[in-house]
Amino acid sequence: MGEWGFLASLLDKVQSHSTVIGKVWLSVLFVFRIMILGAGAEKVWGDEQSKMICNTKQPGCKNVCYDHTFPISHIRFWVLQIIFVSTPTLIYLGHVMHIIHKENKLREEMRSPGGSPGKLPKYSDEKGQVKIKGDLLGNYMTSIFFRIVLEMAFIVGQYYLYGFVMDPRIVCSRAPCPFTVECYMSRPTEKTIFIIFMLVMSCVSVLLNVLEIFYLACSRSARRKAKMGALSLAPLNGERYTKA
Repeated sequence: MGEWGFLASLLDKVQSHSTVIGKVWLSVLFVFRIMILGAGAEKVWGDEQSKMICNTKQPGCKNVCYDHTFPISHIRFWVLQIIFVSTPTLIYLGHVMHIIHKENKLREEMRSPGGSPGKLPKYSDEKGQVKIKGDLLGNYMTSIFFRIVLEMAFIVGQYYLYGFVMDPRIVCSRAPCPFTVECYMSRPTEKTIFIIFMLVMSCVSVLLNVLEIFYLACSRSARRKAKMGALSLAPLNGERYTKA
């Protein structure tokens, strides 16, 4: 788990700049994907090629059969999936950090002697809390959209690479195998359970991302309606004061 520490620390910073659903998505990513991958899945797979048994001792045959069946191991595939899916969120974090730094600098200029009021901070407050709106909202929704696309791409890629069930028997007839060789994987049932579990977590991640997009869209619509309502009431209040 040590190699995940840097990524986990970066994603942890996103927690304070995300919606409620975004925080749930990050929790799912941490607990049910990164921790399970590091604590359980790596031990179940291990050095898979050395544990595969084939009905031939032809040098190089086992290596060729394994490479043909698993062009990339499940563990490395899931590591790439987590890294790629986290990348849009890290880009959003970079945007947030840039905005906080820019607006903190603006506050310092306003407080300095002779500083003019000028443009007020738009996205962050004194404590560094960020309001997800404007360009920041667009960046956040774009990052969620790319997370959905990447999750779906990896699900489809896993299906076409090796499916969602670990077949205990592998049939191979590639050179240098002298004939059609049968190889057998270790612990196929246990591996299938992990494969299905990681697939379910990917689907849960997609669902949470879709819900977050709807949540942000509804929140934005509600703010616009409230703003339009306040603007429509302003002229009426002005007329009342004039009559009085």
